Amino acid sequence: MEHAKLYERLAERLSNLEKFPRIKEDKSIAALMEEHGISRRDFMKWAAGVTAMLSLPSEFTPLMAQAAELTDRLPVIWLHMAECTGCSESLLRTDAPTIDSLIFDHISLEYHETLMVACGWQAEHNLESAIEKYKGKYILMVEGGIPAGSSEFFLTVGPHGQTGQKSAQKAADSAAAIFAIGSCSSFGGIQAAHPNPTNAQPLSKVTNKPVINVPGCPPSEKNIVGNVLHYILFGTLPALDAYNRPKWAYGFRIHDLCERRGHFDAGEFVQEFGDAGAKKGFCLYKVGCKGPYTFNNCSRERFNQHTSWPVQAGHGCIGCSEPGFWDNMGPFEEPLGDRLYKTVYGDGADKTADKVGVALLTATAVGIAAHAAIAAVKGSGKTEE
Repeated sequence: MEHAKLYERLAERLSNLEKFPRIKEDKSIAALMEEHGISRRDFMKWAAGVTAMLSLPSEFTPLMAQAAELTDRLPVIWLHMAECTGCSESLLRTDAPTIDSLIFDHISLEYHETLMVACGWQAEHNLESAIEKYKGKYILMVEGGIPAGSSEFFLTVGPHGQTGQKSAQKAADSAAAIFAIGSCSSFGGIQAAHPNPTNAQPLSKVTNKPVINVPGCPPSEKNIVGNVLHYILFGTLPALDAYNRPKWAYGFRIHDLCERRGHFDAGEFVQEFGDAGAKKGFCLYKVGCKGPYTFNNCSRERFNQHTSWPVQAGHGCIGCSEPGFWDNMGPFEEPLGDRLYKTVYGDGADKTADKVGVALLTATAVGIAAHAAIAAVKGSGKTEE
């Protein structure tokens, strides 16, 4: 019954959205798919996959397909801050156009420094015009950490020399929804690693508006496009975890869904790269895999059109979707033996269990110390006799 009500509500929302004029009049999403040789069957299979990824019932697949076809009603502004452009590359650099990348290409991308032809004054004018024209209606995506405070001058953009912090704040003020794309924008990234000379901050620290974090170095294209489709479908922000990450993408540890988990449970580990265990696909924990502490869906969604992901390729997870991973997860090829089953700051799903465990370990240590002291006293007494 609840699913039926939700279905009806979402269908009504999409029906209302369909009445909005397409921002790009020349071609529809359906025509674009056909042009690139993507059949309706393939498109519906993709929609079914995204529906499952967002933890929705399979009967919602037609609504997901309709939402994808309505992305051309959605203006998007994408800002680059202090970063390597890897998050954009994750979405755009594929060996053949995927449905995700085609949708992203076709949405009204009003500003994206990597993709746009305009530069200098014209580019800055385009950004200002888009913010004004679609005020309160556009989705803002920000890639990269943001030098802030007295150090904000370390990032200046455009002919006016406006700082990245001010550009992000201005764009965020008029956005309908805000996404921090990648770990740099979500948590500061390598720019914020010790000693953080530019005082780089995550997007959430420079705006008072809600920010959805989509971390990863880089995040998968599915996690980027999935959030856009969720917003189109529901018109609201998704359920978030303690670090404002969508639970549908970051609700499980890498360890939980890893294909090498059976080897971990069996105590079968790679001892060093290239050994017999590595050739047999054993668990990579002892060579530094941070999967037990990292929340992401890499093991399920993978990269390069679902071809592979780091653990499948033979290298452990480096924990790139966790806060402060550059400082807290290294060295990347050594295990964090004292943090097993624990998130970096102990504020995740295991917080209570960790505290109980620490208390028990402390009590045990006190007991062992007391026992040792008593034994030592008894032992010294016997010696004197």
